[in-house]
Amino acid sequence: MAQIISGKEVALEIQQRLREEVAQLTVTPKLAIVQVGNREDSNVYIRMKRKFASDVGVLTDHILLPRTSNESEVIATVTSLNNDTSVHGIIVQLPFECDNKISTDKITNLVSPDKDVDGLSDLNAGKLLHGQIDGKSCFLPCTPNGCIELIKKSGIEIARTRSVVIGRSKIVGSPMAQLLLWHNSTVTIIHSHTKNPAALVREADIVVAAAGSPELVRGNWLKPGAVVIDCGITALPDPNKKSGQRLVGDVAFAECKDIAKAITPVPGGVGPMTVAMLISNTVDAAKRHLKNTSG
Repeated sequence: MAQIISGKEVALEIQQRLREEVAQLTVTPKLAIVQVGNREDSNVYIRMKRKFASDVGVLTDHILLPRTSNESEVIATVTSLNNDTSVHGIIVQLPFECDNKISTDKITNLVSPDKDVDGLSDLNAGKLLHGQIDGKSCFLPCTPNGCIELIKKSGIEIARTRSVVIGRSKIVGSPMAQLLLWHNSTVTIIHSHTKNPAALVREADIVVAAAGSPELVRGNWLKPGAVVIDCGITALPDPNKKSGQRLVGDVAFAECKDIAKAITPVPGGVGPMTVAMLISNTVDAAKRHLKNTSG
């Protein structure tokens, strides 16, 4: 039976550390969340972020723009936040729910690199690509960085391992592979055009599943003793549940938990860590702001 790596427990440890750090600061860190439209799934995520922030003493400002907003209005909002010295971190809640065409890339790259606490801008992504992961020169993307913390909790030494990342998205898969690479793992990326993915996964000491494909990774895909991190979350119909559905990840948990050395659950694994790393980045942004203004 695998060790179950609880993202909730690790996030609580980070929360306690951040609470102590914020209490020592001479400025209150502040995160601005820009949302276009009113998607309920986005609202759920925003509530989680605001609660975690509040619990550690970080302020949040939720800017809710109507779905009728155009690109110029969103640009004006982000530009104003860039110029607001009381705001230390800015995130743009994706996806947009809008009646007009708004370029996601244009808006995320408009966020000042010093406030890009999601780590999604091309500049921060480029620094990660070049191995600048010391936390001083760029912000690491939250989900991949949270995954690294969970992998460390398994007790495995990442250096000299073989890793497989399933998925190549800009938000999770690609930066996850880069982080593992700069932690000295040998990394293979699996995507929709990869031949015989099961054979590649079977060679891996560390498996990070971020494909958005429910229960894709089966027990017989795994090398015995592998560490498995599941970034997926999908609601499947289930008449036996009161809600009528159950949440599953990209990993067939019931099969894989008997093969893996350590594995994250869904829910309660990667999700809480994404929020924790976002607020951690916001606190770091406030520290950098203090250093820059005091020097």
